[in-house]
Amino acid sequence: MFDNLTERLSSTLKNISGRGRLTEDNIKDTLREVRMALLEADVALPVVRDFVKRVKERAVGTEVSKSLTPGQEFIKIVQAELEAVMGESNEALDLASQPPAVILMAGLQGAGKTTSVGKLGKLLKERNKKKVLVVSADVYRPAAIKQLETLATDIGIDFFPSTPDQKPVAIAQAAIEHGKRKFYDVVIVDTAGRLHVDDEMMDEIKEVHQIANPVETLFVVDAMTGQDAANTAKAFNDTLPLTGVILTKVDGDARGGAALSVRHITGKPIKFLGVGEKTDALEPFYPDRVASRILGMGDVLSLIEDLERNVDKEKAEKLAKKFKEKKGFDLEDFRGQLQQMKDMGGMMGMLDKLPGMSQLPGNVKDQVDDKVFVQMEAIINSMTAKERERPELIKGSRKKRIAAGSGTQVQDVNRLLKQFTQMQKMMKKMQKGGMKNMMRQMKGMMPGGGMFPGR
Repeated sequence: MFDNLTERLSSTLKNISGRGRLTEDNIKDTLREVRMALLEADVALPVVRDFVKRVKERAVGTEVSKSLTPGQEFIKIVQAELEAVMGESNEALDLASQPPAVILMAGLQGAGKTTSVGKLGKLLKERNKKKVLVVSADVYRPAAIKQLETLATDIGIDFFPSTPDQKPVAIAQAAIEHGKRKFYDVVIVDTAGRLHVDDEMMDEIKEVHQIANPVETLFVVDAMTGQDAANTAKAFNDTLPLTGVILTKVDGDARGGAALSVRHITGKPIKFLGVGEKTDALEPFYPDRVASRILGMGDVLSLIEDLERNVDKEKAEKLAKKFKEKKGFDLEDFRGQLQQMKDMGGMMGMLDKLPGMSQLPGNVKDQVDDKVFVQMEAIINSMTAKERERPELIKGSRKKRIAAGSGTQVQDVNRLLKQFTQMQKMMKKMQKGGMKNMMRQMKGMMPGGGMFPGR
């Protein structure tokens, strides 16, 4: 996420961070670089102009000149202005209304609207403990209704049936009535998307909006369309009272133009980011955390929240107990660690949130390939319970069987066993010598140190 922009801004700001004194000239040079970085990231020109102007006003003022570390103070200003451009603080959904609170989803075709309906339903059910009903008023796209029904079943939220021969207004009305009768907290209405903004579509969605009277009208837009995302959102907002935006496919957007342009152009906050294909890959949007990630400072708060949500406390306690009793670390434990890492968005998803990761060389990042972890889990899955408990049993014929069962080669099985042995040794040293030994051993786990397979 925002890789190109992070790289450019990090190197530009690094040059100024150590300066003992800032002059109008070196501020001007740095801001020229910042301006170029933002334009290359496809941030809308009015946003870039306003941003650079505000940073310059603050940087040449007393704020920096009186500071003991002017370079660092300048970076703080850039961070604060990035946050201001994106909205300063997280704006949660306003669900304080007579139940059911209706959320209307709008957007263009292909933006990931229906998937976002499912993700949002899951988030509200699991994190907000809401009873959620979803309904599709998309009677135009083939299989749109079926897609939402399948998604709702997979996620475990309720689906209100509709058919392509019904009118969208009638579908929304019936679903909301059903929501009232059955005491639902939230009803999410998925509307039809089009390939472009047209009058017919706008008239229809205005009718649905009038009948549904939603507390939230969210515009779903693809982050990879850059500043066009902000312009499309503005076109919708001119005819429909939007309350917020969901930016999808952010994980594939190396530029970040949409995230930095939407608020300024539409005046509406980004409320959520779609960060992957999984049904739990929807994150509330925190401008301060995103600004921190853009500047290569990581996002430790989100990482801690991921850990709290995804770490199986029962399994963690079991492993801790085993560790305390000095019992061995086996392949079943190793598999558990791999699964929990996957639940947190994989190794790259975790590393992205750590400070300074933007400075890692490309070849090191390439070695941290989540596909390797999927392969490792598949190999362990192909073993018997006895083999997981006692890896020393895995010799020639067993290795061939495990490789065949996991669709891998014998050398892949050998590599996994070697990596597991390293992990096992580290655990033993931790049991004997505590934290110092652990830190020494951790070096061996870093890319280039043997834990990750070389290319």
